[in-house]
Amino acid sequence: IIFGFIFTFFSSFGQSFFLGLFNAPIRNELGISHGQFGSVYASATICSSLLLIWVGKKIDDYRILNYSFFVVTLLFVSSLFFSFINSVYLLAVGIFLMRLSGQGLMSHTSTTTISRFFERSRGKALSTIWFGLSTAEFILPVLITYFFLIYSWRTVWQGIALFIILFLPFIILSTIKSINLDSREKDINSKQKKGKIKSWRRRDVIKDYRFYIVSLNMLAMPWIATGIFVYQSFITDSKMWAPYTIPKAFMVYSITSIFTLFLSGFLVDKFTGRNLILFMNIPLFLAMFVLFKFNHEFFAYIFLGLVGVSNGLANILGSSTWAEIYGVKYIGSIKALTTAFMVFSTAFGTAIFGILIDNGFTIENIAFLGGTYIIISLILLIFFRKTIEPVKLSN
Repeated sequence: IIFGFIFTFFSSFGQSFFLGLFNAPIRNELGISHGQFGSVYASATICSSLLLIWVGKKIDDYRILNYSFFVVTLLFVSSLFFSFINSVYLLAVGIFLMRLSGQGLMSHTSTTTISRFFERSRGKALSTIWFGLSTAEFILPVLITYFFLIYSWRTVWQGIALFIILFLPFIILSTIKSINLDSREKDINSKQKKGKIKSWRRRDVIKDYRFYIVSLNMLAMPWIATGIFVYQSFITDSKMWAPYTIPKAFMVYSITSIFTLFLSGFLVDKFTGRNLILFMNIPLFLAMFVLFKFNHEFFAYIFLGLVGVSNGLANILGSSTWAEIYGVKYIGSIKALTTAFMVFSTAFGTAIFGILIDNGFTIENIAFLGGTYIIISLILLIFFRKTIEPVKLSN
């Protein structure tokens, strides 16, 4: 649990909320516009998601101890590299490395390890480790903003790199040195022969129509929420809200996200993730309705509060559901694919929101499209819900 919590916390260095803190100083130093930064960011994110499909799969082939050291080393190198960015091309490489190592591999390593190690209490375990990211979202923006008053952004990144290489190897050796998930998988596999569920290989999963129906629902939160976060200034201007309305409303987002994160762990263990995904995007749909219908500043808090509820559910269900349906023996390669889809969808959200805004769409139009996507994907899930079950192995 400690290992998963800390790895999830450190995944924040590659998350949009963290990299966005360096947006202004980097743009000012390189002399690029918001649009140029956004294009570089989206392109680098897409490339990282494609490579993640292959690199993430390797977690099934190596001991978790060795794989974790590889991921930490890559995160260290990526952070150090980021401090030496002095051109648009190096910015693209830096964002690519941080998105791959941080948002991609750090979260992939923690959630895959926890999904394998826990079975009966998987939901509560996953909800606990995702508090790592919530903690980072609460602490790091204020801390980094304070550091900017004392140090340059390059020095901050060098400090991050130093902290990573000094702290994380110690955590790995202290928490998972004696854990061998390979032998555990053999035990689980032997149990499966006695009536447990079948473990699917990734090549079989991508041929399964259920995978795409569930994925359509899983990807709603990443692309819609990323678009909202990146273009919050557009929402503020469109609704004629005060400049700090959305930043203050993010407090409600954090509270509802953390509360739902805590509650969903117990719900998953009791009702299973595959049964709960029907309800995962309903708060997000209501958020789109609020954004479409209401203009008063008060509704900014309701809007982001509802997004937070779906976010808390999505973080847990995104890991537990795949393990329930497809087993855990090859969950690393499956989650590498789904994590890559998630990373890609964040780039898609950034791009599609920007294209729609440039073509004169209002925020109400965009909210309507987002809500339509949610409804269509939910109808498909309801229609096929009885097939979203694991395949039992015969005795």
